Amino acid sequence: MYKKIVALFFLGTMIYGCATVPLTGRRQLSIVGNSEILPLSYDQYSTVIKDSKIVTNTPDGQKVVNVGRRIASAVEQYLKENNYKNITEGFSWEFNLIESDQVNAWCMPGGKVAFYTGIMPICQDETGVAVVMGHEVAHAIANHARERMSQGLVANGLLGGVQVALGENPSLTRTIFLQAVGFGGQVGMLKFSRDQELEADKLGLIFMSIAGYDPREAPAFWERMNAGAGGAGVPEFLSTHPGPDRRIERLNEQMADAMVFYERNKR
Repeated sequence: MYKKIVALFFLGTMIYGCATVPLTGRRQLSIVGNSEILPLSYDQYSTVIKDSKIVTNTPDGQKVVNVGRRIASAVEQYLKENNYKNITEGFSWEFNLIESDQVNAWCMPGGKVAFYTGIMPICQDETGVAVVMGHEVAHAIANHARERMSQGLVANGLLGGVQVALGENPSLTRTIFLQAVGFGGQVGMLKFSRDQELEADKLGLIFMSIAGYDPREAPAFWERMNAGAGGAGVPEFLSTHPGPDRRIERLNEQMADAMVFYERNKR
């Protein structure tokens, strides 16, 4: 009887705490609100920026900022026009370039984006930056970190939200948060799930198109990324479940839909 009650409680939690990812329509667990996770995210991002060498005022850094603002603005307008405005409630977009040889970029909840200088040669130009930026913005819009944190709290029996969890077990809750945003032991991001990565690829292709960047450059970026790996090991940006060839194949399959958005918005 007890097990049945617990099972029904968890089922109720799953049903009650669900959200829908825009454009893909995927249902996801969401028992954590932006008002709870965003302050944690902003605090963690500030710590990373404080402890890193920021080169945002360089030409490459300004390229990251300009592309980020353009994509964020276009995506927010699209969400507003399609009744998804609440998704970015409390967001505070920020874009920085960090000096590091890591071939990587990441985005914390609320639109806190960082690129590493190691990825800039593979981006090559503004459109290449847009490929990566669209992917990272997609993680924020799809609330992938919030989904992971919700899953982590449920898995550990912490069902009352972040504030309750912090009161019950602050150390575990902090660990769950850091795992949810993908923050590792050093300045870098861990892997999202295979499904989340592929979803970010799909949304990112559309987001760069909405902002007027040619989505046909996305497969070319991944080809450069794959070639750049060479024998030097797999870059963080490739250390996810879907391999480069599979990602390129999926992007090409989704290109026709993305081109519709691009033709409407190209500059």
